[in-house]
Amino acid sequence: MNSTKEAARTAGVLYFLSSLPAPFSLLYIPSVFMVMGDATATANKIRTSPLLFRVGIVAELISATTFIFMGSGFIGLAFYHLLKGVNKKHALLMLTLVLISVPISFLNELNRVAALMLSNGAHIAGALDQPQLDALAMAFFHLHGSGLLLAQIFWGLWLFPFGVLVYRSGFLPRILGVLLIPAGFGYVAASLTSLLLPAYGDIVFHIAGMLGGLGEGSTMLWLLIKGAKDQPLEDPA
Repeated sequence: MNSTKEAARTAGVLYFLSSLPAPFSLLYIPSVFMVMGDATATANKIRTSPLLFRVGIVAELISATTFIFMGSGFIGLAFYHLLKGVNKKHALLMLTLVLISVPISFLNELNRVAALMLSNGAHIAGALDQPQLDALAMAFFHLHGSGLLLAQIFWGLWLFPFGVLVYRSGFLPRILGVLLIPAGFGYVAASLTSLLLPAYGDIVFHIAGMLGGLGEGSTMLWLLIKGAKDQPLEDPA
């Protein structure tokens, strides 16, 4: 794999694979299990469907793992290898920001593991009564959502060097780079707004989702369908 077209296709496939589990794990699972303001109902849902809850945890771990390969290369080349010939420092910054988000995502899943364990409570029976266990389970479930806000900052930050590299590449459409930059701003703004001004968090989150879908979605589809202008991959001087 020594051309931009092949490398772009590989990066596009990995980009697509890493995004597949996210809606299920990050949107569907909370919508199914979380009952706002009712810890007992939330814990009961986890108790009655533990396998589905576990699948949500595993799906997020798979997504984070694929994100590593997307950034650092899998079976040869991916985004770093595709774009390092444009500007190696920017490509390295992009790679670093991708990799920082991964351990945050992995460690954050411990919160959902804790919620699962506490909802069952058999291993600590007698230490706490069931309402207390349910309250703790819901607290860890909420904490998982807060952990996502931290990871989301880096999901946005890596799009800045990525967008610049795409814009300057010459073998990918410049408009994709232009669209990736506001997508990055959107993710970062959504995280900071939820932390600083939570009353406006949902509004900014929906705007960020639209910007992300436009920027990342367009780039992903272009890489999958069109790839890139075919030329040899070159290292920077």
